[in-house]
Amino acid sequence: MTRPSHLSRRTALKYGLGGVFTLLWAEARAQDPQPQPAPAAPQQAAPAQPAAPPTTVDLNAFSFDALSAALRNRAAQPYQEPPNELPQPITDLDYDHYRRILYRRDQTVWANEPLNFQMQAYFPGFLYKAITRIYVGDGAHFQPQVFSGANFEFLAPLDPSVFQNIQLPGVAGFRLNYPLDRPDLYDELVSFLGASYFRALGMNNRYGLSARGLAINTATTTAEEFPRFTAFYIVKPQPADETVQIFAELEGPSLTGAYAFLLKPGPQTVIDVTARLFFRGEVERLGVAPLTSMYYFGENDHATREDFRPEVHDSDGLFIQRPNGERLWRPLKNPDDLALSYFAETSPKMFGLLQRDREFSHYEDVQAHYEMRPSLLIEPLGDWGRGIIQLVEIPTDSEANDNIVAFWVPEERPKAGSQYEFRYRMHWGYLDEMRSHVASVAGTFAGVGGNAADTSDTGLRRFEINFAGGTAENLPGDAIVVPIIDVPDGARLVHSGISRLPGGGWRLSIELEKLNASPVELRAKLSFNQRIISETWLYQWTGRP
Repeated sequence: MTRPSHLSRRTALKYGLGGVFTLLWAEARAQDPQPQPAPAAPQQAAPAQPAAPPTTVDLNAFSFDALSAALRNRAAQPYQEPPNELPQPITDLDYDHYRRILYRRDQTVWANEPLNFQMQAYFPGFLYKAITRIYVGDGAHFQPQVFSGANFEFLAPLDPSVFQNIQLPGVAGFRLNYPLDRPDLYDELVSFLGASYFRALGMNNRYGLSARGLAINTATTTAEEFPRFTAFYIVKPQPADETVQIFAELEGPSLTGAYAFLLKPGPQTVIDVTARLFFRGEVERLGVAPLTSMYYFGENDHATREDFRPEVHDSDGLFIQRPNGERLWRPLKNPDDLALSYFAETSPKMFGLLQRDREFSHYEDVQAHYEMRPSLLIEPLGDWGRGIIQLVEIPTDSEANDNIVAFWVPEERPKAGSQYEFRYRMHWGYLDEMRSHVASVAGTFAGVGGNAADTSDTGLRRFEINFAGGTAENLPGDAIVVPIIDVPDGARLVHSGISRLPGGGWRLSIELEKLNASPVELRAKLSFNQRIISETWLYQWTGRP
């Protein structure tokens, strides 16, 4: 049974730019959970059950279509702020006290049944005063899963007697555990906590990036909204089941949504998502399948302060695969100013934030183990039409802040009464299947240009891009590999060259001069005998001339 450090420093980030907009990442970062043996039988009877809370749908005639119809009807009504249903001792909790509350192992749901999945809840309070309700059933019939203070441990300096008899009107969220890495230990598999945030693990991963149900007006001149999951309907798995089905209600000022999640754990944990959205009003920017991660510094973006670690990041690049098979790789960076990148696409085959660098020596962090953070790919199901993949990079001075966001923006802007359905498949894990016949970008290194022995400011910038894998590695060392480099107005290509890497692969070297202060979008790829043999490397250069 997983016993995570319930709440860490990476709980919330507020970022403002002249008061224009605010981004709030309200998620728990239960970092690096350690697996525990399966729990013993409960030591005490469950507390008395309070009256069942109000529901959106008939719990004895449930279906995803019925849930969707109920959420569609709710979207026709004005939005109402959720009431504060928590008693005073809970609403008074601060960070230091909240993190001292843990779910009791002997109260784990389904722990004494022969199932592959177990469930635990998150206590409400601190940032999580807007509660969610949980129902459990067989898919057509559900019952409220009610929690109380007796389901939790309250560590010193908290007084357990203050909390243990409190009947909770709801919880902050929940997590599902599964024997992911060892058959005798239940590891944390997926966690839903805070607004519409959730995260999952593949085999031998540690928590890193997160996903959200939806992003509304992120990085716009309009205040960002954070719709939240207000209820979950969990289909109780049967013995030997290797999947679990979850339905959810989403609500915010601008919309409601009905969600269906089908989770299948494994070396790469797969979550199939169906999102049906119903809009109360127009939104400036709809972000579908949003991903949130952290990039502090790395090989192409060095730390501004002394740090013994060579790199610190949960993800190192944005990956896009187009329907024609073209693969794009955009290394992440920690910019000096807010950086926005837009990639126009038509029904992309896949996109996501990856952690490609898996070498411990590239991080040298025996606690965080950034080399073990999962990648996350979004595979759209069906035709998503035209739109953009937007990448938001926010400057940060700490690895405690999630400063990277990526999501799909459909071409059509939602209006009052608009209805959308998006289906997609999420792949969490190491994603070794990403290998292809074309070479991948294995590293991007950046620094000052000019003669290495010249210490004066040359005004030049040098990029060294390593390409590895694919059939390009089988080429002889004297093969004539030709770079295709696109440098738009605003910069000038001074020099380029191709070299063979030790052990295989190829290095593209380019040296550039900046002509003005506007951002420059660079593109490069390799060809041989007029055939493309690599991914397309993308980079936004924001330096001044």
